[in-house]
Amino acid sequence: MAISASLSPIPNRFFTPAMARHLLERAGTGGSPADIAELHGLGLQEAVQRLAHYESVDVSNLTDFDADPDIMRPATAEERAEFLKARRNRDQDTLDTFRQQRLSARGEDRRMHSRLQRWWAQRMIDTPRPAEEKRVLLWHCHFATRHRDVRDAYLMYRQQQTFRAFGNASFADLAKAMVRDPAMIIFLNNDRNIRRRPNENLAREFMELFTLGEGQYTEDDIKEAARALTGYHRADNDFKFRRLVHDGGDKTILGQTDDFDGDSFVKLLLKQKATSRYIALKLYRHYVADVPEYLDLLPRDHAKAVNALGEELLRNRYHIGQTLETLFKSRMFYDREVIGNKIKSPAHLVAGAARSLKTPNRSVSILVTAMSRMGQALFEPPSVAGWDGGRAWINTSTMFMRQNLAIYLITGHDPTRRSAKARNDYDPTPLLTGLTDRQRSDPTAVVDHLADALLGPTVGRDRRAPMIELIQQRTETGQPADRETLVKALTLMTAMPEYQLC
Repeated sequence: MAISASLSPIPNRFFTPAMARHLLERAGTGGSPADIAELHGLGLQEAVQRLAHYESVDVSNLTDFDADPDIMRPATAEERAEFLKARRNRDQDTLDTFRQQRLSARGEDRRMHSRLQRWWAQRMIDTPRPAEEKRVLLWHCHFATRHRDVRDAYLMYRQQQTFRAFGNASFADLAKAMVRDPAMIIFLNNDRNIRRRPNENLAREFMELFTLGEGQYTEDDIKEAARALTGYHRADNDFKFRRLVHDGGDKTILGQTDDFDGDSFVKLLLKQKATSRYIALKLYRHYVADVPEYLDLLPRDHAKAVNALGEELLRNRYHIGQTLETLFKSRMFYDREVIGNKIKSPAHLVAGAARSLKTPNRSVSILVTAMSRMGQALFEPPSVAGWDGGRAWINTSTMFMRQNLAIYLITGHDPTRRSAKARNDYDPTPLLTGLTDRQRSDPTAVVDHLADALLGPTVGRDRRAPMIELIQQRTETGQPADRETLVKALTLMTAMPEYQLC
């Protein structure tokens, strides 16, 4: 059955609780029954406004990351002179001291990197702006940069702050910021890109993976673009343009000749229609459907939808928030073939489970480890192409961890320790807010209330029957289910294959 390519808005009367759940899952990472009811109560226009333009939502209660900018600082002039003197004099004791200082700094940087991972995972759970974290995750995967290569956790933090600053505004501004981003410059070796020996890494990836997409340029275009990016270096934690090693001559890129530099190179890329379609594909894959990452491999109906989204992106002059506002209201977004058919990323699964189940605070270290074992180590994408996503998230190993993750959040039982005991500190009864006393005493009403929020209304009666039967067997007729029974019912729900989808 074909998927709609229409970006026209659905009628307000079609914005049911099921549609509100879908919006909350895709624009953010889901929510509890009460969260869904609140979003539905806003109506389509205001609900989309809150998630597409989240900047007005107060986040002052969140703890910012305590980033140390000087762990990986460059040596001072005095230190460099002392080191060179020791090397000339073969002063091994002094050289060993310098070596030990470098090793100590790298160890401290790795520890800050671990803290940064835990901070972001906790922020995904705690934030009143789940759509912001979903947006940051999009750009972290798109402009993929890996701490293992950058070796500077502060620069990784700074890059994420750039995603927060520009990620919901103009993609043009974000792309310009990325050619000047110190972490990106290190990751793609542009600090070695000088006039006499151009380095093509940043130019190639910027065209292939960040803007145009594969097959939209030539090798000569890459060589000329590398010249445009010469001298785009960094000095410690900041961008530095080194004019003396920049090639200021004319370059011919994509058929245009000019004395291109980094900014004008990005501006040229954004004029290409291929860029709007490629960025639209990234938005489509992140928010709509698990489709191939290459435009020429898309089924016809998906290709038509991506083209429509690309045109909308151009109409909005690459403004991400405005484009997503249109998408989140559209018939395309609420198509029957779209709802409940996207695999949750590990970050989505972890944050969404904690947020929707309202579980007690669990060890964020265990949650970060679980994400990594499920294939998504924060700040460590597998390559410059980011994470593949979609079906790549699911295999026999990751499926076992995905199910154990939900059990850990619900019961407190650490899946990495066989001897660990459940804590029995989770009370799921607040999830029943909105039900009358009579409904709370009806196993079918209870299961429908929870399943509609956690699994979606498309999960039929036959799939809900085991949870209804469980509550009936453990609860006296006319009495509400106790906490332990609800915990067991939720454990069954989160073990269902549908729980892995959004």
